[in-house]
Amino acid sequence: MNDFIREFKDRGFFYQCTDEAELSNVLNKKSIKGYIGFDCTAQSLHVGSLLQIMCLRQLQKHGHQPIVLLGGGTTRIGDPSGKDKTRKILDENEIEKNIKSIELVLKKYLNTENKQTSPIFVNNYSWLKELNYISFLRDIGKHFTINKMLSFDSVKLRLDREQSLSYMEFNYMILQAYDFLELNKKQNCLLQIGGSDQWGNIVNGVDLIKRYSSKEVFGLTTPLITLASGAKMGKTESGAVWLDKNLLSAYDYWQFWRNTDDQDVSKFLKMFTDLSLEKIEEIKNENINDLKILLANEATKMLHGEIETKKVEELAKSTFKENSTGEHLPSIKIGSDLIGKDIISLIEHTNNELSKSEIRRLIQNSGIKIDNVKIEDGKLLISKKLFENKGFIKLSVGKKKHFKIII
Repeated sequence: MNDFIREFKDRGFFYQCTDEAELSNVLNKKSIKGYIGFDCTAQSLHVGSLLQIMCLRQLQKHGHQPIVLLGGGTTRIGDPSGKDKTRKILDENEIEKNIKSIELVLKKYLNTENKQTSPIFVNNYSWLKELNYISFLRDIGKHFTINKMLSFDSVKLRLDREQSLSYMEFNYMILQAYDFLELNKKQNCLLQIGGSDQWGNIVNGVDLIKRYSSKEVFGLTTPLITLASGAKMGKTESGAVWLDKNLLSAYDYWQFWRNTDDQDVSKFLKMFTDLSLEKIEEIKNENINDLKILLANEATKMLHGEIETKKVEELAKSTFKENSTGEHLPSIKIGSDLIGKDIISLIEHTNNELSKSEIRRLIQNSGIKIDNVKIEDGKLLISKKLFENKGFIKLSVGKKKHFKIII
């Protein structure tokens, strides 16, 4: 078995492959180019995309060259895979802005110094915008049957639920297949990697290239990552775990990994750090909290750098000391409209995932503190006087969430 595929499996990245034996054979003979596509529906990727980014790093590690396809064209349509309703269509300025932001994030993870493995960034709008509809139907559309397209989960699910699926979205799978064909022609790209929900779209691309040019290419998918709780990877109660420091602080990113469920720690050390598999095996039975800190440090270091990671680790340690003032906590500014409102309103503002009844239960169980003092009355009013001493208050919600509130 090829080293890339072996490590891909050992780290838990592997789900399906169109022809594993032949791909292994090709990888043993030469370095190849492989690509992953990212839609640009937001100004940043979140940790739900991190496994794909780690796959790109694995390609580089084993001497292959990753191609990053930023879907400037397909984002204008919207991928129906895993969606039960039509996505909001973004305007061109938003998409271009998102592309630039996402590229900056990806460059933090990928080595751009080695010419042999330096990532190639492409935008599929550059070729999709030039398509002639009649020529496209004649040359590409003829290779797709409606029968097969209707069988894919992304389509079948919506139709079975009697939910609308626009003709625009229906064509997404053809355009993704065409992307692979274009990259094969222009870059000699032989591999597409994607999440398991992309299997149908990837197979379409493999089949299209075989029919169009008789070339053999490959598709490889990764599993859907769920947390031990059953929740989907990528979001928390507080919202998406963004990979952009402008949307999520390094401190909050570190905390996300530090709060990993015990059952997920070993798995995530394999998937989301560069620690060797031998090292992870050696330390897997050590103190679980030490391993969580190691996971948080390694994952944060990749995105935010070593210096920032050390800062947030020290901040986290000081924050959880019983009498810490909260001076160095990430701050949340509140409007004057919250002055005179009760503590429940303030918590709703900072933690919009909590309902009023959940907040009341936290208060009853001594789970809410202001400046390290337990709050026992949900009717406590937020006054300017609370801010007079330091210019801010430290709000603690449960054991793990602490905020510096300023006005």
